[in-house]
Amino acid sequence: MAFSFGRHLKISIFGQSHSEAIGVTCEGLPAGTPIDEEELYDFLRRRAPGQSLTSPRLESDRPRFITGVSGGKTNGAPLTAIIQNTNTRSWDYTELRIKPRPGHSDYPAAVKFQGNNDIAGGGQFSARLTAPLCVIGGIVLSVLRREGIEIAAHLKSVGTVHDRAFDPVKPDMKDFFALRHADFPVLDKAAGEQMRALIDKARMQLDSVGGTVECMATGLPVGIGNGGYGGLDGAIAAVVFGIPAVKGIEFGAGFGASQTFGSENNDPFYYDDTGVVRTKTNHCGGILGGMSDGMPVVFTVAFKPTPSIAREQETVNLQTKENTRLCIQGRHDPCVAVRAVPIVEAAAAVAIYDVWMEQ
Repeated sequence: MAFSFGRHLKISIFGQSHSEAIGVTCEGLPAGTPIDEEELYDFLRRRAPGQSLTSPRLESDRPRFITGVSGGKTNGAPLTAIIQNTNTRSWDYTELRIKPRPGHSDYPAAVKFQGNNDIAGGGQFSARLTAPLCVIGGIVLSVLRREGIEIAAHLKSVGTVHDRAFDPVKPDMKDFFALRHADFPVLDKAAGEQMRALIDKARMQLDSVGGTVECMATGLPVGIGNGGYGGLDGAIAAVVFGIPAVKGIEFGAGFGASQTFGSENNDPFYYDDTGVVRTKTNHCGGILGGMSDGMPVVFTVAFKPTPSIAREQETVNLQTKENTRLCIQGRHDPCVAVRAVPIVEAAAAVAIYDVWMEQ
């Protein structure tokens, strides 16, 4: 079963966490689109496991393009890339076939597929499949950059520790550049150190911790998107919710807007010194009626704590029909939000590009 989405940029992601390879097929990239493989690989390394405070699973995540690329450019055929899985330990998951992990897809997948689901590493429900998304996302990020559209994300929070937010009205583009090269994706280094300490504390306690990721896109012209079910915000949300562990998304002030008056939440329009219509605030997150309004598009994504923790947990035995307990083995991130930062950028890029192509 491939995961497919997009109307103009059609993307299908396939594979399982411990299958021989994972991959992606993409239709819709114009012929002649340049692909800088080293630049792409740098982007993919930001998501890859084996880094500080992440799963110790070591995978190079270097994609191999098997169709759609000639001489470093797309050639008009569907682009297909695969990434080899080389560091699997499937035996860590044997017990989970009969003892589903709390908070994971194991139980509903076992029922849906009559026990034939691939349990190793979570099978097709694993965050491992975000690597192929980042392959296409990394390419599209470069395409959008050439059109003057920049996208960046950072860890907005881990547990109760919060990073400095993007300026929603006049973002500092130096922040965008710094995040691309940061070893820990935050704007405030002091907050980053507190986040690291909290994540390490959770790990030492055989636990995990949740977090949020803030993403911003600048340079979008006015009017990208449509009303109703063709909205830019709906397109972004649809791709974002395909990322494992996502439990919520809000644009601009989001749920906080529900606690304000209209006079407080409305963003006043004005003409700037160049005669361009701007808004003095950006509570709407750069989207009105499903369309970009010329201000930065900004949204925040909530990630639950990693469900696979080493602490003993209550579960059931699907064979004996008894209540039981489970100690999960394997290699897991103590905070999935850390590696999710470039994944959210990739999701935003493919969603925005898909809607932008309608224009």
